[in-house]
Amino acid sequence: MTNNSLNILILGSGGREHALAWKIAQSPLVSKLYCAPGNPGAESCAQNIPIAADDVPALLKFSKANNIHLTVPGPEAPLVKGVVNTFVAEGLLIAGPTKESAMLEGSKIFMKEIVAKSGAPTARYEVHTNRDEAVAALSRFGERVVIKADGLAAGKGVVVASSRDEAVEAIDSMLVARVFGEAGAKIILEETLDGEEASILAFCDGERVIMIPSCQDHKRVGDDDTGPNTGGMGAYSPAPVITPQLEKWIEENVMLKVLRTMAENGVPYKGILYGGLMITKDGPKVLEFNCRFGDPECQPIMARMDSDIVPVLMAIAKGDLRGVDVKWSPKAAVCVVMAAGGYPGSFEKGKAIHGLDAAGNVPGVVVFQAGTSRGVSGEVVTSGGRVLGITATGNSVKEAIDTAYRGVGLINFAGAHYRKDIGRRAIGR
Repeated sequence: MTNNSLNILILGSGGREHALAWKIAQSPLVSKLYCAPGNPGAESCAQNIPIAADDVPALLKFSKANNIHLTVPGPEAPLVKGVVNTFVAEGLLIAGPTKESAMLEGSKIFMKEIVAKSGAPTARYEVHTNRDEAVAALSRFGERVVIKADGLAAGKGVVVASSRDEAVEAIDSMLVARVFGEAGAKIILEETLDGEEASILAFCDGERVIMIPSCQDHKRVGDDDTGPNTGGMGAYSPAPVITPQLEKWIEENVMLKVLRTMAENGVPYKGILYGGLMITKDGPKVLEFNCRFGDPECQPIMARMDSDIVPVLMAIAKGDLRGVDVKWSPKAAVCVVMAAGGYPGSFEKGKAIHGLDAAGNVPGVVVFQAGTSRGVSGEVVTSGGRVLGITATGNSVKEAIDTAYRGVGLINFAGAHYRKDIGRRAIGR
């Protein structure tokens, strides 16, 4: 194998995976790039393979048959299922955390215990499995309380209740109606934190971190942060709420502390570590950890990454980031998600998407496909809740926002909706 003949496999089918494929394909080190299962957008830079992202036995078989030198997991499901353990046991390089380490995302209770043990700041919380006891505990949290399902719930297992009735309804839906199945068999009650949210990501090798520029996600479906939570309706980078001094503080007092505690617990963390933080008047506090790139945060991050990403991913897989240098563009980047009608509730599929090429031809715009597939006559149609991530760069956040929305305006499909205020908070600063 020469240095520029790497065969790389990306796992996943969303906007994050299209963005990773787009970035990895730019590397001179890559010979062949595959995406399992990928989407129509990823086809422009990778070969899609019809294997589900969490079908670990089939992925292993494919990797061996096609001499894959590096696997890059996108979503959390294969990580929590143990794809890294399986690949490492077979001597294959894969850039992600083990099943045990991925519990940082797979179990919110495990995450809170690790954070508390590390000494990193986080919200006060209680764990409950009994409905009546959980309801009785509400009096200890005041009028507003956050209710979280312990396990994976596709970004929808968190309810920020602003009244007792709303909190009881959320407890009943998780512990009694079991809307999230086993993922909601245990819940966390957590104090509500006020402030501004930010996403802080880092490349990790088990001991060291290389910080990634700050991002801010927009979780609620509607403008001005109204309506239910979603997987994310847009993101921008950098987030002005995170000053260089604050980023350094977070690196030392959150990311490295958690990394050390994971290692002390016998589950060293290698991969992308994504911290969701609330920047309160008392300083940053950890809301959650994810064990992979955020979606849509990955899209503006990839747009701002000047370095080749492949050496970084290889260093993570080998467990040694020493000597790796990562450079970032001083430009800002914004991603606006175009969603299917009805999302985040039930939505229709199979709607033809028009204007993809026109939007992609706007200077500074990249259209990342997420919930898309091929229709009967080969056209690109909607197949998921979050359909597209229109991503643009600019010399300022405002310029990037204006460019992204220029791209959005050229695309249409039946039922399409998107937030009109992505990045507005950054301009306010």
